[in-house]
Amino acid sequence: MIKTQILEMAKKRIILLDGAMGTYIQNMSLSEDKFRGSRFKKSEISLKGNYDILNITNPRIIYKIHTLYLEKGADIIKTNTFNSTSTSQLDYNCDQLNHELNFEGAKIAKQSVKDFEKKNKKAKRFVAGVIGPTNRTCSMSPDVNRPEFRNINFDDLKKDYFISIKGLVEGGADIILLETIFDTLNAKAALFAKNQFEQKYKKKIPLMISVTIADLSGRTLSGQTLEAFYNSVIHSEPISVGINCALGPKELEPHLKELNRFCNPLISIHPNAGLPNAFGGYDESPESMAKFAESWAKNRLINIIGSCCGTYPEHIYALKNILVKLKPRQIQEINQGFRLSGLSPYNMS
Repeated sequence: MIKTQILEMAKKRIILLDGAMGTYIQNMSLSEDKFRGSRFKKSEISLKGNYDILNITNPRIIYKIHTLYLEKGADIIKTNTFNSTSTSQLDYNCDQLNHELNFEGAKIAKQSVKDFEKKNKKAKRFVAGVIGPTNRTCSMSPDVNRPEFRNINFDDLKKDYFISIKGLVEGGADIILLETIFDTLNAKAALFAKNQFEQKYKKKIPLMISVTIADLSGRTLSGQTLEAFYNSVIHSEPISVGINCALGPKELEPHLKELNRFCNPLISIHPNAGLPNAFGGYDESPESMAKFAESWAKNRLINIIGSCCGTYPEHIYALKNILVKLKPRQIQEINQGFRLSGLSPYNMS
């Protein structure tokens, strides 16, 4: 049902994803007490910077940010759960909160959508439950002197993702979004977990996939080309495949064009607000990002667009205004043939 609704919407117009959550929270300069709340007052380590913990300690802050993005035009809002896996929460000794963080993150986002739809009777909005890549990798060793070493394995990561997905779905997420993928093996663990969840609970969940291009060479951090990555994940039948983070719109443009060469599902993109400047900030304004979006739309390259690190609700508002009369990319049935992948694709038509 939800998948059908999104695909029908995508036939009529370009769908708007929201912008960054972490950047907005960082700009608020919250105190340690705001992160701890009353529940974690006695935490032995600092929780400042653990943005996902705000789902529990200060949900009104997260609700407000979601609402701002909805009011500026977002059709799909992403849950504040990018680092809610046990693996990522280990740094804060909060690894036992995996399910709760994801459940509460989805619950907050869903409530903001419900409230928005009550005020805007004809509006239909969706919640994408975010699964981040974690801060560990199945494919590479963190120790250059021990290339065989891994600080996590596929099975443990799969179990971790399963709990996250369960929390997101039970909290009200309409879609599962795997984003900022830098290691395809990590992503495959998440896809395996999603498949297991669907089989166990007899529930099919729409899927969005978004990869991160690590540098201008067009490869992921684990070394795959964009097409090889596509070959690795397309079996999961996502409603969209896209690119996000790491680079700004200028740097991502050639990779967006490349993705259009072979991609059958919807194509999404949510770039950073440019590359970080000397002070660690981002300089891409809403207006300049909108100009890139306008060009992409006129060339029929995009179905879904949002923004990532360094962006704010104003970026989404600018995208909305410039894209309102422009048409989405038309889905083409490209002959997929027999597709395999290593670091590079191997295709047989």
